[in-house]
Amino acid sequence: MKKTSALLADGREIIYFDESDAAARTLIDGRDLPPFRLQPTVRYDAVLDEWVGLADFRQDRTYLPPEDQCPLCPSSDSRLTEIPASSYDVVVFENRFPSFAQGTDGAVLPEAPREQFFRQRAAVGRCEVVCFTADHDSSFSALSASRVRTVIEAWVDRTRTLSALPNVADVFCFENRGKEIGITLSHPHGQIYAYPFPAPRTRQMLDAARAYQHRTRRSLFADVLAAEQRSGDRIVARGESWTAFVPFAARWPLEVHLYPHDHVPDLPALGDAERTELSSIYLDVLRRMEAVFDDTLPYIAAWHQAPVRIDRDLARLHLQIFSTRRGPGKLKYLAGSESAMGAFVNDISPETAARLLREARP
Repeated sequence: MKKTSALLADGREIIYFDESDAAARTLIDGRDLPPFRLQPTVRYDAVLDEWVGLADFRQDRTYLPPEDQCPLCPSSDSRLTEIPASSYDVVVFENRFPSFAQGTDGAVLPEAPREQFFRQRAAVGRCEVVCFTADHDSSFSALSASRVRTVIEAWVDRTRTLSALPNVADVFCFENRGKEIGITLSHPHGQIYAYPFPAPRTRQMLDAARAYQHRTRRSLFADVLAAEQRSGDRIVARGESWTAFVPFAARWPLEVHLYPHDHVPDLPALGDAERTELSSIYLDVLRRMEAVFDDTLPYIAAWHQAPVRIDRDLARLHLQIFSTRRGPGKLKYLAGSESAMGAFVNDISPETAARLLREARP
């Protein structure tokens, strides 16, 4: 794989990940853009002990443009996009409308005098867009296993690079797919958020893992995986290095977790064989999920990695894929109980979901 880095017209970084070492990249962005100086902020929620991002300039981001105006397609002689090249394999670039950005060194913004409840600071981090293919009409599930492997290598590279930034605490690789999920661009792509704090879900999982280790002197994630493997009731697919299963307490109608058999903290820690098998089992699971309801599959694919600087021994890398689809033409909406109280009620039993996924014919 060949990696080539350049700068866009406003100073943002773009990185090409090419499957051929002979690939030649167009590195000059011919657009006339003002310098990139956006700086979002975060505010502290004392009631929930969480940081909340504020980036009101994101209201102006591109929203579901016509296909011939897609900013993630390759550039042409008649139209320049976010990607200067006329073709590409996998491309990563800094988001033009970021929730977190490298701008001010994490300076604390002015607060109300003597008021502890109004803490805010610059949201120092980084947000990147990952384009999986130049084909606007494709999807992640339509990629070849070799292209998925290239995407994995891009995730590995970016996780390693972003983790080295001084103010980054948590690196999150993910994909949103479908209008029902809230995408603003339909071109096949994902994102990477480098948070300046451990994300709330990361903290919650680590707290549970720490308490379990204190009680048992064992790894929570290893024991959950072993229990699912022993039961077999919710197993969807199993290989030499990975097991995919519907969790016992799944929150979503279709939800699958992929665990590596070895305890690794993050994507860069995966070995060559693990990355190769992941390329195929990821596609198998996603295609099964698409086939269950014979309908479009709005989904989120979320990589849970160890935080950058704390509790790396407690965390375990795993992938969570879940869909809001609960039946053909039907969606699960997060209403009062889920949205206000965080208390989920699932419409499909995990055992039924696992059976549907095993029986699905992609």
